[in-house]
Amino acid sequence: MTKYLISFPAEAMVLSDADLERAVVDSHAVIEEAKAAGVYVFGGGIDEQVDPVLVSADHTVSVSVYPGSRLNGGFTVLELPSREAAIEWAAKIAAACRCPQELRAFMYNPAS
Repeated sequence: MTKYLISFPAEAMVLSDADLERAVVDSHAVIEEAKAAGVYVFGGGIDEQVDPVLVSADHTVSVSVYPGSRLNGGFTVLELPSREAAIEWAAKIAAACRCPQELRAFMYNPAS
């Protein structure tokens, strides 16, 4: 089975407070459904209050990221039998979050 990253950038969720509250409830319900189905690996939201850092092999730490890099918002990793199944789950998450989701497949890694 393949692991899939289903994600959205923070700026995609332009919701009123009431809609945001409902999206939180609905998205948690989809995650519980994925857990019950045995396909949930992990997920969460990027804490934008914590600055990202770039760590070099010599232990140098700089408060920066690769040029053009941006990672914010929320994500879920599911392990699924097919891309079609991943699209179905991404659609459920999109409906719950009220915004389209990016879908990416992880390359196979026998160690993970």
